[in-house]
Amino acid sequence: MSEQTDKQTLGFQTEARQLLKLMIHSLYSNKEIFLRELISNASDAIDKLRFLSLENPDLLDGEADFEIKVEFDPEQKTITITDNGIGMSRDEVIENLGTIAKSGTAQFLTNLTGDQKKDSQLIGQFGVGFYASFIVANKVVVETRGAEQAEGEGCRWTSSGEADFDIETVERDARGTEITLYLNEDAEEFLNGYRLQTIVKKYADHVSVPVLMQKDAETGQEDTEDDAGGDHPEFEVINRATALWTRSRSEVAEEEYQEFYKHIAHDYQDPLTWSHNRVEGKLEYTSLIYIPSKAPFDLWNRESPRGLKLYVQRVFIMDEAEQFLPLYLRFVKGIVDSNDLSLNVSREILQKDPAIDSMRAALTKRVLDSLEKLAKSDAEKYAQFWVEFGQVLKEGVAEDFTNKDKIAGLLRFATSTSGSDSQDQSLAGYVERMQADQDKIYYVAADSHQMAKHSPHLEIFNKKGIEVLLLSDRIDEWLVGHLSEFDGKPLQDVARGALDLDGSKNEDSADGEETGDEGLSDLIERLKTTLGDQVETVRTSQRLTDSPACLVVSEDEMGMQMRRILAQAGQSLPDAKRIFEVNANHPLVTRLDAEEDETRFERLAKVLFDQALLAEGSQLDDPATFVKNLNEFLLEVAGD
Repeated sequence: MSEQTDKQTLGFQTEARQLLKLMIHSLYSNKEIFLRELISNASDAIDKLRFLSLENPDLLDGEADFEIKVEFDPEQKTITITDNGIGMSRDEVIENLGTIAKSGTAQFLTNLTGDQKKDSQLIGQFGVGFYASFIVANKVVVETRGAEQAEGEGCRWTSSGEADFDIETVERDARGTEITLYLNEDAEEFLNGYRLQTIVKKYADHVSVPVLMQKDAETGQEDTEDDAGGDHPEFEVINRATALWTRSRSEVAEEEYQEFYKHIAHDYQDPLTWSHNRVEGKLEYTSLIYIPSKAPFDLWNRESPRGLKLYVQRVFIMDEAEQFLPLYLRFVKGIVDSNDLSLNVSREILQKDPAIDSMRAALTKRVLDSLEKLAKSDAEKYAQFWVEFGQVLKEGVAEDFTNKDKIAGLLRFATSTSGSDSQDQSLAGYVERMQADQDKIYYVAADSHQMAKHSPHLEIFNKKGIEVLLLSDRIDEWLVGHLSEFDGKPLQDVARGALDLDGSKNEDSADGEETGDEGLSDLIERLKTTLGDQVETVRTSQRLTDSPACLVVSEDEMGMQMRRILAQAGQSLPDAKRIFEVNANHPLVTRLDAEEDETRFERLAKVLFDQALLAEGSQLDDPATFVKNLNEFLLEVAGD
């Protein structure tokens, strides 16, 4: 570098002082963003030159190996970012750096048409990223020479981030741009090699241009050998310089997909499956989504950070872009890369945009399609998925009306005839196995699988060989409240309302006289009197074959599982009266009907009622009285 000439002091072409302060102190929420912005600009400068050199190879001047260098000097408290891209002329420096929000990239793109614009891979279109430098620096120096400028015709731009800047002509042999930041005292944390490497890998790991730092940068020490000593510092590439998702699927090995998942998800286990897709047309983007093999510890915390990693032309923008997938798919990992999104000016926040809605719909469908494919191709892996994420997927039935049927097809349940306690039966499989005259999908909900499996409400179904879904997850009764049918078959709670298994429907009635067994009408009335307000009504049962009695929820009442969940959550609920059904053929009911002693009748009636409560998983209001009454009957039996 030689003598400087033509030095000028010029003002920024805006209300500069106020706008710069706004940008520096308000636009960016994270200090480290400055390095992302400067590397992105450097990458753009290289991409511009690479693109233009296709038509004018002379621009390269024999130097076609592109790179970005990041250096730091703890003594001088400086960070320097250098590229060998297209550079700028003096006029371009004034135009681009002297006008805030003037983007050279945006101007470049406006001059492209058709395939040229499509093929360009430039991201810096806001024109404000450069000024993120002043978040950490009190002085910024830019030295640059455009590829079309004669050797030595360089330019230096200097500013402290106030109302003006200095511009001067300097000798510069190298093509490209060198930006030196003189750091503030509160930004000296960045004068550490390891810290810088971490930031570069975070934001620029997949930038196509190699990013270099000195080999000893991790120690936080610079090589101090000057040129007179003969040796220059040795640099090493610290970014991958390749974005796996930009490659064709046929070019990526399975091991590479797995390794990339572990890298972005910080998971040591292989994913269950993945989907790699590029969308072209009106909206263009690339997605690579993974289904993990294990659920995270915070899966049930709906407020936990979630979402895909967002890139714009391979440059990292956001770690948890939750806008691209619904909440019930919060377990999905992966990336999405697009240049068609509306970011805020700091590129830290996604703006509300129809493009995001379109991508969200498409990505949601792709995840569900991947799960469908997994269920068909590998039942064992899908079973593993269901154990880990099945309950979360159930949320989608209520949250995603558009894909409700698709989600329903992915659900898995235990059933009364499957012979397994595992939730491994689909609704489609259930429908295929339905009896010829069966027109409903039957289910029973309980607090545990064993309670559901041994529910007295299943007795008639077991006798007739009718399959019943056994619902025991906390979310299940809420789920069926939003899933009224599947494949045109309504879902029916076997513990709710009346049954119609053989055409002789036991209709609810106000007085309970329509029982189907006139011989027990006296018993029905005595039970109504004894149980009083504890029941809505009493009737003989069509559900029971082995148990003496059970409790049934009316058609318009909330199920007991849901009531218990809401009560545990602290919600106040009105008392619910249920229908008490007795098995006319059971010996205990026969004995009860024949009992003339009203005291003994009352004790036995309450024992049967409390047994019915226990069988459905409810708690007794007075367990001591139940035990006392039961002991008295046991003693009577022992004395017989």
